[in-house]
Amino acid sequence: MVRPSTLPALRRRVDRWAGSPRALDVVAALSAFALMVLDVPGLARADNSLTGVTATLVLAAGAATLVLRRRAPWVPYLVALALMGWLHEVTLIQFALYSIGRFRGRRAAVAATLLYVGVAYAYFQLPGWPAEQHGGTLSDFLSLIVPIGVLAAGVGIAAHRQDLVRALEVQRREAAARQAVQEERIQVGRDVHDLVGRELTVLAVRAEVLAVRARGEAHRKDFEELADTARRAHLMLNETLVRRADRDGATPGLEGLADLAAESERMGSPVELEVAEEVKALSPLRQTAVHRVVQECLTNAAKHAPGLPVRVRIGVEGPDLRIEVRNPLPKSPPDRAPVSTGTGLVSMDERVASMGGTFTAGEEDGHYVVRATLPSGLSR
Repeated sequence: MVRPSTLPALRRRVDRWAGSPRALDVVAALSAFALMVLDVPGLARADNSLTGVTATLVLAAGAATLVLRRRAPWVPYLVALALMGWLHEVTLIQFALYSIGRFRGRRAAVAATLLYVGVAYAYFQLPGWPAEQHGGTLSDFLSLIVPIGVLAAGVGIAAHRQDLVRALEVQRREAAARQAVQEERIQVGRDVHDLVGRELTVLAVRAEVLAVRARGEAHRKDFEELADTARRAHLMLNETLVRRADRDGATPGLEGLADLAAESERMGSPVELEVAEEVKALSPLRQTAVHRVVQECLTNAAKHAPGLPVRVRIGVEGPDLRIEVRNPLPKSPPDRAPVSTGTGLVSMDERVASMGGTFTAGEEDGHYVVRATLPSGLSR
């Protein structure tokens, strides 16, 4: 008997499991099995030495491989190809192709789909393949088999892209939160430096004045030691604030642009990155601004123009640092409305304006173009 005191803990554990990826994998396996069970009567009548019970067990074992679809999606895929050749079962292959597209990306899904079509064509040429069930002619066969694979893989690729966009959004929000905390720390450090540092300076000066006035008296040495102590405290305060800012202010700079481009390419949007050599001499503050602007632009491109190439150009013209990011406008809006708070452009504008620059974003000749110009701070 379960004690009443253990019920809340058990309920919380069940709730955590129900929302976990493993639970979704189990649901996918059960869904595939439920669809495959509908074919059991036909499988039992076919010439494959299976009864209704054994056919059900075989299909259950095949569907159970879907619990590995995240870590090893090729396992259910290979099992599905085997079942397709043995029992002429094409339900599991749809789940397998979706899983490869969802968890391994576009290239793996395209390769898996081509292999699936090739294997299915080879099966079609075998004497034992039931042509009357899967199309009497090759064209009928292909009109059935090819759409099944393409649709399943395509849906998986779209889901993979959405996963990457959501992950990028989470990273951007985390980076913004860290940046806000860092800015607050910098502001507190400035206040401490201005207020406490001023008092320490006043204390040192007054101690020196008293030391001069007490020349020849017994307390002169005490006043001089007090002045030295105040100066040392001021110096320690400055060094502490500087070291803290250096340690906590390790924000991404130009070295992080290659990672942003690689992440965007994994989402299906190739990135052409052009960074002028003189840009590498920018201060860390300006490099951080470049990183944030490019990160936000690539995020927006992935959401609003998925799969289209993006060109990023960063250079120095005269006293100005220029950032330009452009991508073609999609011929039609994305199938699913992108998740957007609508504050990305505003944040970029505020960041650039805070550094004395200008920011523009809009459509130009079939492209969406973002331009940011701010002082480079370099001596020309």
